[in-house]
Amino acid sequence: MTTRDPGAAGLARLAGLIADETRAVCLLALLDGRAWTAGELARHAGVAASTVSEHLGKLVAGGLLAEERQGRHRYVRLADARVAHLVEDLTAQVVPGAPRPASLAAAGTRSAMARGRTCYDHLAGRLGIAVTDALTARGLLRQDTGFALTDAGLAWFDTAGIPLARTGRRPLARACLDWTERRPHLAGVAGAALCRHALDAGWCVRVGSARAVRVTAAGRRALSESLGVEAAALA
Repeated sequence: MTTRDPGAAGLARLAGLIADETRAVCLLALLDGRAWTAGELARHAGVAASTVSEHLGKLVAGGLLAEERQGRHRYVRLADARVAHLVEDLTAQVVPGAPRPASLAAAGTRSAMARGRTCYDHLAGRLGIAVTDALTARGLLRQDTGFALTDAGLAWFDTAGIPLARTGRRPLARACLDWTERRPHLAGVAGAALCRHALDAGWCVRVGSARAVRVTAAGRRALSESLGVEAAALA
């Protein structure tokens, strides 16, 4: 008699949760790290609010989303960084075969997302890769045995005034496969702290309602002076 792996049933349930296009659209939208209402997600997905509510209930019950209520409003967000990495990693497996954009606006959005975007709470796209490569080239980040900040890297974050919260179970540095560049970018505590600093300091600004971000002139100067990132990598 064959004994089934005890994890098989859980894996099947998880796959079933994601294996619906409307739920997938919601998960991808929530990769911006913000909390959305059911109405906002319904408009984004192009379906009725009642339909989205049913799907969100399943995602919350399955542990992929967390729910918050403020007065009459119900907000949902990704449950944690592990869920964000799961969605991003799965997306990296399917995007190369994605259909061509249906409109000029859609093509512009995809292009902006490829240049630079947030992946949950860290930088991704060509911007994320450029920063990750610069940290590695300067000996601040190691990639040979998984991502890890060096002593020089810890000192750089401290000197730059970017605090790293070292409590909790989240790794200090983590590799996250970039679905447009097909290479890993920096995630984890350090990736989140750097992204938050870039937005707060005005190095980057969000573009439209998507996850896309644009590097400002101040950001180009700061990244060039502090990490040696060339302007061409940020264009």
